[in-house]
Amino acid sequence: VQLVESGGGLVQRGESLTLSCAASGFTGDNYAIGWFRQAPGKGREAVSLINSRDGDTYYDDSVKGRFTITADNAKTTAFLQMNNLTPGDTGVYYCAARKGIYWYTRAEEYDYWGQGTQVTVSS
Repeated sequence: VQLVESGGGLVQRGESLTLSCAASGFTGDNYAIGWFRQAPGKGREAVSLINSRDGDTYYDDSVKGRFTITADNAKTTAFLQMNNLTPGDTGVYYCAARKGIYWYTRAEEYDYWGQGTQVTVSS
């Protein structure tokens, strides 16, 4: 399984970004996919997750109402639409995936990781 991320960049407060994560190797499998964020000096925290079977989603409280995760199962690609960004959203965003029907918020539950993409929000 390989995850290839795109998106990210430097934006100002209130602007938007879209992250995408293309996964290969999940053909015919149920999977969960999403993003974890790592700020300087901190561990990886779950931001938003989705499972392929029924589209059940998870959002960290800090992003609810601003971020939207979707998945194109035919292409095994996930997207994270991030609106009204704040400096608190700054960090490296890692796409993560696991086989199975449930998402988990612990990074240890995920076997596959993207290379990470930097998101920086200036004030």
